[in-house]
Amino acid sequence: MNTSRIGSLRHTMEDRPERAMVLAITSGKGGVGKTNIAANLSVCLASACKRVLLVDADLGLGNLDVVMNLNSRHNLAHVLAGRKSVEEIIQLGPAGVEVICGGSGIEELANTTLFQRQRLADELERLGHRADVIVIDTGAGIHATVIGFCLASDHTLVVTTPEPTAMTDAYAMIKVLAGKKYDGRISLLVNMADNIAEGRKTYRQIAEVAARFLNTPVYDAGVLCRDELVGSAIRRRELVVLAYPRSAITAHFEAISARMSNISRPNTGKDGFFQKVANWLF
Repeated sequence: MNTSRIGSLRHTMEDRPERAMVLAITSGKGGVGKTNIAANLSVCLASACKRVLLVDADLGLGNLDVVMNLNSRHNLAHVLAGRKSVEEIIQLGPAGVEVICGGSGIEELANTTLFQRQRLADELERLGHRADVIVIDTGAGIHATVIGFCLASDHTLVVTTPEPTAMTDAYAMIKVLAGKKYDGRISLLVNMADNIAEGRKTYRQIAEVAARFLNTPVYDAGVLCRDELVGSAIRRRELVVLAYPRSAITAHFEAISARMSNISRPNTGKDGFFQKVANWLF
């Protein structure tokens, strides 16, 4: 993992007029490794000289600060309360990734009012030109807030494992997006597979059912196999792509990141991403 080029090229990106490409990373259920994947992919994107903003949108149960070993003194709760601007809560994470932390066990984040959500959307909207890629780590499940973030994004990456319950819930997420006429790209990432063949089979099963019954294409984002290095890095509060840069799991993360980077940058529309979120939720 080469991060030495990031700083030298950062200045060439400061005045780009295009809005960021928004990648929402979601899952039908918890426990599939979604947040760890969001963090590692963000670092891979940054190492490829992308300006990356990573947002913990798991309101009320966010743990991105733990995964990235950040001391999160301020988070979205302070923005909702009007005590901080969104720029004031941004933290610099590994490899130059800019991070906005949610909060864990903070009731007001999980139970926001209409006024608070609109204020948060207005605050976050100012960040649309700050990055090349905005990565949204959504909550798990298919409740309105999660769906709102996905519907407003350019690309939704659905994370599953080969477990039947995870596959069922991943398909449920895809079904909801299809039912709401989502016009972005949907990709499926299979995590914790015993081997590549199992992961490919899992992808094909979900993609074929989505094509047959939903008339919705689901693209192949790749497979991540079970690897003891991931657990080792998590216990050390490090990201595996930084702790073990020459490992096979890091190579797989870099390949997935390259696929995400090849998605075309969207045209600038009237509404930016965060205003779209507000429109879907309100």
